[in-house]
Amino acid sequence: MNFPLHIAKRYLFSKSSNNAINIMTVIASVGVIIASAALLIVLSVFSGLKDFSLEFSSFVDPDLKLLPAEGKSFIFSKIETDKLQNIDGISSFSNIIEERIIIKSETKNLLATLKGVDSNYLDVTSIDAMVTKGEWFRLNSNEVVSGWDISNTLSFGILDYLKPLSLYVAKPGKGQITSIRSAYNAAYVNNVGLFNINEDLNKEYVFSDISLARQLLNYEHNQVSSIELKLNDNATETDVRKSITSLFPNKFNIKNREQLNDVLFKMLNTENLAIYLIFTLVIIIALFNVIGAIIMMILDKKKSLSTLFSLGAEPKTIKSIFFWQGNLMTVVSGLIGVCIGILIVIVQQSFELVLLAPELPYPVKLNVANIILVLVTIFALGIVASRIASQRITKRLIQS
Repeated sequence: MNFPLHIAKRYLFSKSSNNAINIMTVIASVGVIIASAALLIVLSVFSGLKDFSLEFSSFVDPDLKLLPAEGKSFIFSKIETDKLQNIDGISSFSNIIEERIIIKSETKNLLATLKGVDSNYLDVTSIDAMVTKGEWFRLNSNEVVSGWDISNTLSFGILDYLKPLSLYVAKPGKGQITSIRSAYNAAYVNNVGLFNINEDLNKEYVFSDISLARQLLNYEHNQVSSIELKLNDNATETDVRKSITSLFPNKFNIKNREQLNDVLFKMLNTENLAIYLIFTLVIIIALFNVIGAIIMMILDKKKSLSTLFSLGAEPKTIKSIFFWQGNLMTVVSGLIGVCIGILIVIVQQSFELVLLAPELPYPVKLNVANIILVLVTIFALGIVASRIASQRITKRLIQS
């Protein structure tokens, strides 16, 4: 058996004759336990928030979205439609026309985004489940579904046939504008539903049938802005991407749900990194107590160390004893802390004790990668702390 490790185990689990050293050792261990548990809990919260954001965006964002590699729109022929339909892993897809518009209600107007969708759109997303008032529009009609914030800003409701909304889209071209009619394509629409997803989407989108959007933009019958895909449950995103790229080389930029919300996830990842660094600093501060406890134990065991030296143990071997002791202290404390953190996360997942809002529990997710990250951080910093403490041992100290 490794001699330094054996002695380190005995020193770790045996009480010192000096009660102050015992107290300091307990404080050092508790500090590491609390810091490692807190780090795992915070990382689990951010993993939960990330999944919560993805789940929330799934009502309006597809599994994959095909955007034109160049320009704002592209022609998608019947042959290309058949090719896309035959790709394994694609459950359904919807043609989309999307453009910035001016929406006007009586004397008020607002910039918004018109999203014209076809009959397959409700198979690709579940946005109709977020229509909290009214209903989804009928196909091939001049009906629209707007966000709640747009409705509040322009003071319109649903099914108000006496107060239709006007949609304006700028006409492409050059030259001087002589009148509104020459500058814009216009359409009168009736709002039949209001959706409520989040603040950004509620004030941004107006949904309509794709035929209305095509008419406003003077698009050809097979011209679209994007194609949104829903994948089968057993499909692999990577395989579907490869199939699309091989069939349509250099035609599309393919984005998944996370890439469509890249700003949100960059913010979450940045906050996650900042919190990780802050709690790592807390762990470093806690490990100063470990360094202090080991140094105090070195001084307390001076007689024992002198005896070991007299029996032939080299200073290097004696350093290894306290190096291992520090490592064992951080490993044991770190494992206990991680177990406590796992328990707290499981309790929150099961019983929803902490609420983000009324009837909305704080989202947490137990992630194996986070557990490994916490353990690696604790063990790596523990090795550094143990090395620093054990270097205090010198031949002169042993013999004094």
